[in-house]
Amino acid sequence: MRLPTIFQRILRSRSNSNRPNNNRACNPALALVVALALALAPSATAQFVNAKYGGDFLSIGAGARALGMGSAYVAVADEVTAAYWNPAGLNGITNYQGSYMHSERFNGVVSFDYAGFVFPANNRGVLALSIFRQGIDNIKNTLNVYNDANGIPDPSQITTFSATDMAVYLTYANVLNEKLNWGVSAKVVNSHLGSFADAWGYSLDIGIQKRTADLSWGVNLMDATTLMKFWSVDQTALANIGDVFGDDIPQGQNERVLPTLKAGVAKQFRLPNLVVTTAADMDVRFDGRKAFYLNTGDISYEPNIGAEFSYKELVHVRAGLTQFSTDTLSSKLYVNPTIGAGITIGMVQVDYGFSRSPFDLGNTHRVSLMVNLPHREPQAVRR
Repeated sequence: MRLPTIFQRILRSRSNSNRPNNNRACNPALALVVALALALAPSATAQFVNAKYGGDFLSIGAGARALGMGSAYVAVADEVTAAYWNPAGLNGITNYQGSYMHSERFNGVVSFDYAGFVFPANNRGVLALSIFRQGIDNIKNTLNVYNDANGIPDPSQITTFSATDMAVYLTYANVLNEKLNWGVSAKVVNSHLGSFADAWGYSLDIGIQKRTADLSWGVNLMDATTLMKFWSVDQTALANIGDVFGDDIPQGQNERVLPTLKAGVAKQFRLPNLVVTTAADMDVRFDGRKAFYLNTGDISYEPNIGAEFSYKELVHVRAGLTQFSTDTLSSKLYVNPTIGAGITIGMVQVDYGFSRSPFDLGNTHRVSLMVNLPHREPQAVRR
């Protein structure tokens, strides 16, 4: 799969920054990104099934601040969670940062956890590590409940298992020129269905972001190489599924998740003791989802808008709109409003985000914590 033209131009460009002491080696790192993208691109002869929702658990995102702003965060991201929203946003971070988020969806049925860490590498860029886990626990397994001899269920044979999805991101960000940043996230994904099935996948996210005093924009091409997942099934664990449910034993297969293009713009308004940040994003998907408000054939468009009001950089209030969609039968428009708040005390920031599903699927709560630790550059050794 070819990268979009804007990324091809960036990868061919040179860093001409006049910033003092700017000796970051951008071009070798960018060359490595190109090599990885080519190496991870799927073979034309490989057999894959397009999976619209194969990586959908990652659409939850990272950080309660972003949820409160309606997930309009591609141009806003400038801290540890940028590794997910736009890896280019990590550039400029000068402190060590750590973040943890817990989220409950569908009235607590689905739990989601995220942890992220940022490591500034002095004048050689910024590194980040992110870990995501989504899980549904205590699912009842009734495959072995029925006694073949007498046909009577035996409740003592009921066991439980978990369905989990995990992802690990390794992110690097650097600068192209005075205001344009770039970043890339290499990610590995694992899906696990108890002892029955397991899948591994991998891909790259590539982002750019430009900042000025009060205006910023960003683009993140998620799964730029396509996300490829390889499923394996333990057929022994499912040997009696035909007797119990009349189903065939499933086979392992290869799945392909097509790229998603996230683009956004943000504007800040500075008032005495108050900073107002407004943002608007558009998620463009190419996988044939047609349940959204805007679509042209297999391409769907998902807008997100949000705002944040920060008082003296201590107290933050947020609101947004996301998940614009329509009922295919009635053409009724649905939208998901979000709200959030946060407080910053010294090196610690605590955020809360809330949203309610427009389809009566319950509420989503997110709580996140971020800690900033000062980073001191190593001093020269005196001889």
